[in-house]
Amino acid sequence: MTEKDEELHSGNGGKPGRHLVRSFDQDLNQLNALIVQMGGLVEHQVANAARALIDRDVVMAEEVRERDAEADRLEEEVDQLAIRLLATRQPMAIDLRVVTMSLKLSNDLERIGDYAKSIAKRAIRLAGNEPLKPMVIIPSMAEMVQGMVKDVLDAYVDRDSDRAMRVWRRDSQVDDFYDSLFRELITFILEDPRNTTTCIDLMFIAKNLERIGDHTTNIAEKIHYMVHGTQINWTRTEET
Repeated sequence: MTEKDEELHSGNGGKPGRHLVRSFDQDLNQLNALIVQMGGLVEHQVANAARALIDRDVVMAEEVRERDAEADRLEEEVDQLAIRLLATRQPMAIDLRVVTMSLKLSNDLERIGDYAKSIAKRAIRLAGNEPLKPMVIIPSMAEMVQGMVKDVLDAYVDRDSDRAMRVWRRDSQVDDFYDSLFRELITFILEDPRNTTTCIDLMFIAKNLERIGDHTTNIAEKIHYMVHGTQINWTRTEET
């Protein structure tokens, strides 16, 4: 009997069942633990990057930049383990979806970490400048994005596709924040060109937050696929 023949699937809400090949369960648990560890790290990175910007904390911003290498290392670990499982275990059904989506999830998480690093980099530069009025929008936008990251990671741990879809729908609010801030920053530049450099930094920060929101919705879509085995084929506007 092959390992594939020995696999048992419980169908427990989209979670892999226990397998007679115990080492396969251990590998899946390790893969899940790596994703959770990486998710916790990038969630922390996003929160600290936003806090460093708001508090003009250069030390915290530098710590965010330095810890980005940890996310890169974890992505590599996830990818190596997932590829090994595909090659040696030949997973099926929910197991196959979990393993293949882990490759994609690690990429989304790594990109979120990169955007947090970019925010921290610009926070260091902005720390020496006088804050502009449009800056007041950034904390609200950052708080919303942080909430989305936290909730989608909780949805991943619980394999809760409904919660993931609620996160997915919230991305349009992040887009609204970005559009509003972009228009206000353009106005500031037109009114006083001396604000140009600071405004451009804030535009990039807002775009970084918007892209974090996008990758969070990507993760939500992958959770839905892991649980149900189907792609999302509707738009946010149809669901809101």
